[in-house]
Amino acid sequence: MSNKKTQTQKKNKTKNKKKKKNTIIKKILILMLLLIIAGIAWFLYKSHRNGGGVSGMLATVVGHDENTKKNLPELKILLLGVSTDLGDTAPTDTIMIASYNPNTQKANLISIPRDTYIGKNKNKATPSDKINSLYSISVDKTLQAVNDLTGLDIKYYAVIKTEALIELVDAIGGVEFDIPIDMYYTDPTQNLVINLKSGLQTVDGEKAEQLLRFRKNNDGTTYSEEYGDNDTGRMRTQRDFIMTVMKQTLKPENIFKLGEILDIAQKNVETNVDIGYIKDYIPYAVEFSTDNLTTDVIPGENKQLPEQTKQWWFFEADEDGVEEMIQQYFYGVTPSGESSGNTTTGATTTTRNGSQTTSDSKLKIQLLNGSGQESKLKQAKELLEEKGYQVTTSETSEISKTIINNQKEVNEETLNEIKTTIGAGSITSKKNLNSKTDLVIIIGNDFNA
Repeated sequence: MSNKKTQTQKKNKTKNKKKKKNTIIKKILILMLLLIIAGIAWFLYKSHRNGGGVSGMLATVVGHDENTKKNLPELKILLLGVSTDLGDTAPTDTIMIASYNPNTQKANLISIPRDTYIGKNKNKATPSDKINSLYSISVDKTLQAVNDLTGLDIKYYAVIKTEALIELVDAIGGVEFDIPIDMYYTDPTQNLVINLKSGLQTVDGEKAEQLLRFRKNNDGTTYSEEYGDNDTGRMRTQRDFIMTVMKQTLKPENIFKLGEILDIAQKNVETNVDIGYIKDYIPYAVEFSTDNLTTDVIPGENKQLPEQTKQWWFFEADEDGVEEMIQQYFYGVTPSGESSGNTTTGATTTTRNGSQTTSDSKLKIQLLNGSGQESKLKQAKELLEEKGYQVTTSETSEISKTIINNQKEVNEETLNEIKTTIGAGSITSKKNLNSKTDLVIIIGNDFNA
């Protein structure tokens, strides 16, 4: 009996030990669960304080608080596109200013023509006076020239190799893009073959390279005057395509490709932006909408220099126009000098809700002489200015019939009045709401005031 009693006592002790052990484990698990719940609650609370959503979560992960974003300045970067096929000392193909303001969620993408004149003496101008030639000397020289031209204090740059765009477009599965014209151009010295058909289509990396390098076809034809011929059209295509790639890259499904995208950037992008600095902007950039992206090109006109021999083609920036653009896009100052929530460009005012109104008496018209006769250009300019329109002029290749292109929301009554004023012209519409010009009129051989 005593043995049985002893065995029973041992079993009871064992059971009691197991109970105590199980109780301790349960308490530990409950404590861990409470800590996890508290941690999640704290994280959600901090994420909410940081704006909520994916942005708020990322901001919390990188250690931000509700004041971090308020203290972030607008990020401005000079983007330079280079073709590695042409060697390390080749001029840069693309020059753009990119900016992003995390507080307003506004961004700008401003093109600078690669032939922009930066020399001091127009009578002694040579190709080395073009802004794209500075890259072969140093990136810093290009950065300084852009700051001198715009008055901005841009500190950062990113030199992007052709391969970066090719690999990025392929990584995100291609992009749907409306190619504006048929493109066919070959250059054996660059091992370059461009062969694209116009229209909406899926553009992969190989097609992307062709699209962005195109300027003109083998037969000399290029983009239409309404679209923007030669380099102007090329820059417009580049901006439109970059916007399309951004839209595709920012889709939620591509978050899982972030590692691949970062690898592509690391291999093909040279920059002086510290990753520790740029990471502060990432939590807010994930919620950026390309609807808030403004794209444009600095104003100016193409000229042949030196002024006596007219040997080389340059793009001469309009200093006043550039200053006005920078004030408007980067500082929110309208052409009248007033700062407001509205953005006014020429005769079109875009309000906070996106509605637009047009003041006909302030229409800005770009008048291009496609007649080959300076007298016709002068006559057309005088007729339009008599009506109170603001007119700038420049030369272009000859066309047979006058074209009036509606760049903005100019009403039909005004368009017909202008057509009557100049006595000719077919009306087309190629909307470019970011343009600083409301109408582009190309005077053809049919113009006869």
